[in-house]
Amino acid sequence: MNQTNSKTEDQIINQLSIYMDDPQLNVWHLAILTAILSLGYRQKERHRIRVSRRKIMLLSHINTIPTYHKYFKQLQELGYIKYKPSYHPDYRSEVELNQKRLSHR
Repeated sequence: MNQTNSKTEDQIINQLSIYMDDPQLNVWHLAILTAILSLGYRQKERHRIRVSRRKIMLLSHINTIPTYHKYFKQLQELGYIKYKPSYHPDYRSEVELNQKRLSHR
């Protein structure tokens, strides 16, 4: 493992630690955030991550659309993510991780 990957992995662990310390978040919120971070890691992106509902649901092991939408919306309301939907079939939607939210902890 090279130095860059190690640094990125440390940042992901730090972000997950911040998420886990927030008593407002439950296992479903954490599963979605972990899925988003995983996609970002694969895309080598830290802030704007291209996502699809299907991929997030698959990675987070959420099996019902209402459950996904409920907790995804709450993450937006709590300020953890900003969602930028794409209504074009060839372009993925984007999720932006709110760095200000992370730094307030």
